[in-house]
Amino acid sequence: MNPIQDLIRTRKVIVCCGAGGVGKTTTSAALGLAAASVGKSVLVVTIDPSKRLAEALGVDRNPERPIPVDIDGLIDKKSEGSLSAWMLDPQLIADRVVERFSGSNRDASTLMNNPIYQNVTAMVAGMQEYTAVQALYEFIHDDRYDLIILDTPPSRDALRFLDAPERASAFLDRRIFNLFVPGEGSAIRRMTTKLLEKVMDVSFGPDTRRELQQFFQLFGGLLSHLNHNQAEMRRFFGGEDVSFLLVTAPTSAALEETQFFSRRATGELDLDVAGVILNRSLTHCRGWTMPIPGFHEGQDPVLSAAILKLRQFSLREQEMMEGHLQLKGELAALSGDKGWVFTLPHLGPDASTLDGLSAIAHYMADDENDQYEK
Repeated sequence: MNPIQDLIRTRKVIVCCGAGGVGKTTTSAALGLAAASVGKSVLVVTIDPSKRLAEALGVDRNPERPIPVDIDGLIDKKSEGSLSAWMLDPQLIADRVVERFSGSNRDASTLMNNPIYQNVTAMVAGMQEYTAVQALYEFIHDDRYDLIILDTPPSRDALRFLDAPERASAFLDRRIFNLFVPGEGSAIRRMTTKLLEKVMDVSFGPDTRRELQQFFQLFGGLLSHLNHNQAEMRRFFGGEDVSFLLVTAPTSAALEETQFFSRRATGELDLDVAGVILNRSLTHCRGWTMPIPGFHEGQDPVLSAAILKLRQFSLREQEMMEGHLQLKGELAALSGDKGWVFTLPHLGPDASTLDGLSAIAHYMADDENDQYEK
């Protein structure tokens, strides 16, 4: 069994990370289709700001719920698998949390209409990723899907997703919230709050200060629920049910991002990086027949010129193939003893169509596929 088959059969969550423009979103969608072909109920989620998954799968952007993808004719009819896709809407997820955990419907409505709350995703570093973890938490506990595939932003932004609970919690700290909540605590704290109110009135104006106090007072009640969920998901990310895949392409920028992410993920974050997918590779061309030198001699001049051009092109392609083979070995070394490298062919623009996704999915699902290296 090839390593991708092992992943889609044994994991509950696969997180795809990589630089921008390496085909990460397409790879995530193809992984989902490959998993559906072996009978899995699959959800593909993206927090990619460009929202390219919608274009690849033909689904609406930012729907309220995951949208089933029509995969008839793309997988074996005998398979009972299914594929759904969802574009992360941070505001929608935040609203759901407010509605679920607020003390009353009135509190929920007041908070959601608060201007500070409405702009909090722009104010707080990591808030988009914070809500992504919350969405993933809900999908996992909903238990509707056998496998969830998460397509992240370009890799250095993806690290914000991985440590978003810690980073956002620095802002969402109850001690900070308590400073802004009026009329509570000791006399010293009430005096501190009054002084802070005067400073804020001068700096921002009374209206903005009241809106900020209202936000902290109402949102503070949700902290215990959010922090519990975030801590649980952080433990889950480090468990056996989750694997991370690094998606890259044969470009220097993409490879630098892959090396950076690999060091951070396996070192500081102690995460399971299962392997690397090398996209747009020519390694599968190894052993192909190339134009024979001298074959064109004595032939028609036009035919000879055409064959000469073809041979020049094939030599260039051979050089690229050899470079990709060398790169594959270097990535295998980067992956360590337990990791692997799986190469995918270059399909061009067709890769973003459902037919292209189907071709990649079949390639991934082929147990006879030898395009991987440990």
